[in-house]
This record gives sequence, structure tokens and C-alpha cells, in this order.
Amino acid sequence: MQIEIIVSTPCRAWLTDLPDAVAIGQETVAAVLRQSGRANPVIEVGVTLMDDDDMRRLNRDYRQADKATNVLSFVGDSGDGPAHGGPVLLGDIVLAHGVVSAESRAQGKSLHDHYCHLLVHGTLHLLGMDHMDEKEAKTMEAREVAILADMSISNPYELPGQRLPLDMK
Repeated sequence: MQIEIIVSTPCRAWLTDLPDAVAIGQETVAAVLRQSGRANPVIEVGVTLMDDDDMRRLNRDYRQADKATNVLSFVGDSGDGPAHGGPVLLGDIVLAHGVVSAESRAQGKSLHDHYCHLLVHGTLHLLGMDHMDEKEAKTMEAREVAILADMSISNPYELPGQRLPLDMK
């Protein structure tokens, strides 16, 4: 399987706070795709690291929520493969710098670990997973925790002495 992950950083603060954000993003998304066992020989995913204002506009326009959120996923080609015979354009993942940074500080996590977690989360959305009900949420959470463990990253849903509420997932 050939994987192409294109990471763009219109928000330079990402590279100030996480200088290797592009390489980490590529490695993280590729790890999830490899573990998914996708049959398509060529897969492409876009990752955009933006500021909170741009994320707020996207969230408002696509989810009717007028606030910045940490991550959004936009699904591309269906799993049946592209009609054009080229790579499967799995979709795009967008992350907001300010929100992700504030969450990592509030939750006592490194920016690196939280960034990786949200990339795993977003990639699983592109692969069709969701967390709209409790059963789906538990399944997706378990998959995230397992993938992150393979990357030597602690369970993101457990803080010392507590579990995060569902709205933090």
C-alpha cells in the first residue's frame, strides 16, 4: 500500500510550538492507515493545521456550530475506490492550533501526544468510524487507545485519577 499524506500549515504557530508537526502528522496518519488494512493500493489524506478563526468558520459552515473545535474530518472518496482510477482520496483532517494547545495544557498532556491523538481520531473518522452513540464511542475509543499505545502514547481518555467526560472525546 502506498500512502501519501500532505500536511499544510497555513498557521505558522503550529511549527513554532511543534516544529516537527508535518513529519509527526505524516507518520501518525500513515500508522493508522497501515493498521486499518485498507485494500486500496494508493491512499491520499490531506491534513491542514490552521488557526482557531479559520476552524470556527469551517465548523460553522459545515456543522452549524459557531465555535472553533479541535479537529474536523471531511471524508473524500468512498471505500469502493475513485472513479478516475487514481489514488483513493480518503479525505481531509483539519486541526485548530489554539484549541489543541489549550486542551493539551488543560489536560496535562504534551502537545505532541494530543496532536497525535486527534490525528488518530480524525483518521478513524475518514475510515468510517464514529462516536454518535455510546457503543460506537467505546469502540472508537478502544481503537484509538490501541493505536496510540503502539506509538508509545498513553491513554488520552485517562487523566491522573479521572476519566474525561464524553464531550472531551
